[in-house]
Amino acid sequence: MPAFAVTALLLTAACSSAQHQTSADGHAQDAARVSADSTTTAAGADGQTLAVAAAPAGTATAAAGSAAAGRPAHRTTLTVASYDSRTRRAVISRPDKGSPAAPTVSPSLTASPSSSSSSSPSPSPTPSPSAPTAARQAAVGDVIASAPAPGAPDGLLAKVTKVLGETDAGTEVQTEPATLDALLGDDTAKGTVPVEPAAFDVDKLLPDVKVSWAKSGDVHVGPEGAHVPLGSLRLDVSTEIPAAEGAPASAAAAVSGFVQVAPQVDFAYGGAGSGAAPGTAYLGVSGDWDSGWSVKGRAEATATPLRIPFAKLHADPVLQVGAVPVVVNLDLTCYLQVSGDGKITVDVEQNLKGDFKAGGTFGTAQGWTPVSSSTMTSTPVRTSVTTAGSVRTALGAEASVGLYGSVGVTADLAPYLRGEATGTVTATSATPGADAQGAWNLYGGVDLSGTLRLQLSVFGTPVLERSIPLGALHREWKLAGGTL
Repeated sequence: MPAFAVTALLLTAACSSAQHQTSADGHAQDAARVSADSTTTAAGADGQTLAVAAAPAGTATAAAGSAAAGRPAHRTTLTVASYDSRTRRAVISRPDKGSPAAPTVSPSLTASPSSSSSSSPSPSPTPSPSAPTAARQAAVGDVIASAPAPGAPDGLLAKVTKVLGETDAGTEVQTEPATLDALLGDDTAKGTVPVEPAAFDVDKLLPDVKVSWAKSGDVHVGPEGAHVPLGSLRLDVSTEIPAAEGAPASAAAAVSGFVQVAPQVDFAYGGAGSGAAPGTAYLGVSGDWDSGWSVKGRAEATATPLRIPFAKLHADPVLQVGAVPVVVNLDLTCYLQVSGDGKITVDVEQNLKGDFKAGGTFGTAQGWTPVSSSTMTSTPVRTSVTTAGSVRTALGAEASVGLYGSVGVTADLAPYLRGEATGTVTATSATPGADAQGAWNLYGGVDLSGTLRLQLSVFGTPVLERSIPLGALHREWKLAGGTL
């Protein structure tokens, strides 16, 4: 993951002519420093197109600016030393000793030290005649766009509403939520960024779950012999499931399989919309999908599908949008799901490959609308069906994607296998109709559903009046079957 870093917008309007002159001097110093920094990418208000890429590991991902005021966003050496989500207080730290000095805009302010976790008001800061002018770290109106930092594990996008004073760790400020249009303004940006498998934190929910991934340099995680394409994360699982009451010991129920996914974050922003909102915006998750699973035995009859989560995954990839670090929060919950009437005994196996996309897109004319698509193809299956009945199994993933801790899109991708038989059936896909006194069929399919959430307003678009369903995407195809 990229190094923890921040940006504070250090260009503000003054309340008096004297303050305005001081601020103007600071702006000139800041602009000179940005011009000299060859690694800085400006995100100005001139409608330029910004690159979208994964933030480089080991480098600062900080930005500052005020697109609304026509001033460019730029990187700084400042960091968020701490943040309290309850009080919305942050401490903006000075560069480490020996680092380049931070840009300045006004004399330093000082006040009685206050804890960032305290909810009581702090005394108003007063000028400190002995404080150096270069110590000032933040000002009212500054916008902070930070990669994950202490107290802000999902990143931070906030506007400074009050400077509380200086502490040993840096300048303490009071903040309120901000939106991306405050930094991106009239610029446009669009890109798809893969999420590095090694960036995921994996919480195994069942004992027999194995995690595998590989990347260049012969770096490999997982069981020996597990071949995983670069950029993909694979989870293997095996577990018993409740068997139907009265089923013979030979019909004990179990399920096993794997999910292999190469997730990507899709991001787009288009400025110059009507009013204060951007013209377009998009946030979504997509990627390649590969799964295979088998179900044996006679599963217990259930009125509702038996859902068995087996792993939770979380990552906070940081996208570099021009100079602005945009933190995306991605969660995946992988699960097995079984439903049926408890009468059919099966030994079935299915492999699916394909891709998927789920997200929300904004346009000034139509507002927020859902996006969902999935293309899946099945490989040959092994099938054995005994006695009449029905069963449905799925091996899927529930995903959520958001920005700076606000969930924007949830999606549930569920490839499934459905079998049904009538009459007295003992048949296989290899010998359809053998010993059958009825008919049996096996179907593959995929369901994709989800919701757009209110928090997508982090782009600066109007708040959704209600959550919007993605719409149910449902496809099913016949795999095998037979009759007398």
